[in-house]
Amino acid sequence: MAVYGVAHITIHDRTAYDRYSAAFMEVFSRFKGTLLAVDETPEVIEGDWTATRLVMMSFPDAAAFHDWFDSPEYQAIAGHRHAGSTGVVLLARGLGGQADAAGS
Repeated sequence: MAVYGVAHITIHDRTAYDRYSAAFMEVFSRFKGTLLAVDETPEVIEGDWTATRLVMMSFPDAAAFHDWFDSPEYQAIAGHRHAGSTGVVLLARGLGGQADAAGS
């Protein structure tokens, strides 16, 4: 079942975060994910948006997400993200073709 990685990032040191960004795609492309969106100005429809960057990714399953996120290659660059930002990374499971109208 497809899963989605969603990150809400607040950048406080652009130089450190840019080191992370510069290496991200080289590492990410080695894994089974698809980068869906990266946006520093998402349109807020409802509620408060306090982060400075939204990132959305898809993976074929949770194991593929963890293969990427837990990999030595990704962890080697993640230190730059930690040095330059704070945030929340979420893993959401897809519906697997079964829409749940009650959960919408």
